[in-house]
Amino acid sequence: MSSDTSSANPLTALASTVYIPAAAYGIGMGAAAPVMTLAALDLGAGVALAGLTVALVGLGQVLGDLQAGQVVARLGERRSIIVASSVATVGVLVCIFAPTVWWLCGGILAVGLANSVWGLARQNYLSLAVPFAWRARAMSLFGGAMRFGFFVGPLLGALAIWGLGVRGGFVVQLIAVIVSGALMARLPDPEGAGAVASPHSLRRVFADHRQLLSSLGAGSLLLGVARASREAVLPLWAHHLGMSAATASLIFGIGAALDVACSYPAGHLMDRFGRAFVALPSIIILAVSYFAVPFTDNAIAFTVVAVVMGIGNGFGNGVIMTLGADIAPDTGRAEFLAAWRLTHDAGFLLGPLSISLVVALVSLPVAIFTVSGLSGLGAGLLGRYIPRYAPRAGGKNASARVQTGPGQRQRWVEDCQREPPGSDWSRPRKRCPQA
Repeated sequence: MSSDTSSANPLTALASTVYIPAAAYGIGMGAAAPVMTLAALDLGAGVALAGLTVALVGLGQVLGDLQAGQVVARLGERRSIIVASSVATVGVLVCIFAPTVWWLCGGILAVGLANSVWGLARQNYLSLAVPFAWRARAMSLFGGAMRFGFFVGPLLGALAIWGLGVRGGFVVQLIAVIVSGALMARLPDPEGAGAVASPHSLRRVFADHRQLLSSLGAGSLLLGVARASREAVLPLWAHHLGMSAATASLIFGIGAALDVACSYPAGHLMDRFGRAFVALPSIIILAVSYFAVPFTDNAIAFTVVAVVMGIGNGFGNGVIMTLGADIAPDTGRAEFLAAWRLTHDAGFLLGPLSISLVVALVSLPVAIFTVSGLSGLGAGLLGRYIPRYAPRAGGKNASARVQTGPGQRQRWVEDCQREPPGSDWSRPRKRCPQA
């Protein structure tokens, strides 16, 4: 695989095997999301238990991240996709025919486990198959395709519910999972990928990269908190203002549309100006938006804040996947990416849970201000620890200040030493790092 910049867009060849399947998978997730709670209530669950069903997807992803790296390392990307799609299919079928709420919870958890392997396999594939000069656009477009599917999914799910009942959303998800899995299974593993006989354990990955995962990884976790909390804060504050469910859904939908629209431009800016150029504005916009939410007292002000929040969230699409691909070592790449994804997925799980805890102990405004403060802290960590490099004219990455292992650092040193005078750097270069 060459990293040289090509005049042709390398992403067009991935449309039918990566981006359309990603959108289809997102449609399935979006169609199922609104009906999880409703299906639990229909099976006799209480309000508290029904509300927790949504968190089971995030819990499944976090648990899946613990082993996803070893699964992908052992099986390779293509077979991992087949396994993950099969597990997701079984999980959705359990949700459709679940006789009790506990069966329903088991099916939802299985889908979350499959999501972690599915997402890791696609991220690892893109990091190997796409030239560096196009990496951020590839990752952002993938995230945007998933977001687009999640935006369209509830609309298709609503039609299915009208015709098939409450569990119609799961039927849409079943079709989406099968279609996306079949399309992606046609794609061969990229050059440089393959089965690994003895993949690294997650404990070893954290031991080998503890400095990186405790610094930049903490920023990734807080970005996950900032992004996930949006889905809890906006509906709760809309309810606080006395808005109808339809109005709140419409406002959220407008923000979600802008979220999707910002994905590819954000990737282009990252490829042109570096990762921090997009990551920092994204989380800062989210922090400021959260801070502004408790001061809104009417639908117009709330809509403005929700739209701005959607833009900030959209700019974050692909940032974490791109950073992970940048800093992953050559040896144990899939295992490292699983640990990296775990930091972000943990934030997605902790964000809504922390809001619930603070609301229960204090109040909703304090909970929202807390999320704003955590987002600001995340901005500080990302600004401090994101690697300082930019794409070169030849499409290779320049040196960075974050060390992820001897092999990766040696490659950065060699790139830096080969860099001709006058190259495009995001930070002034003083000297090349030592190997």
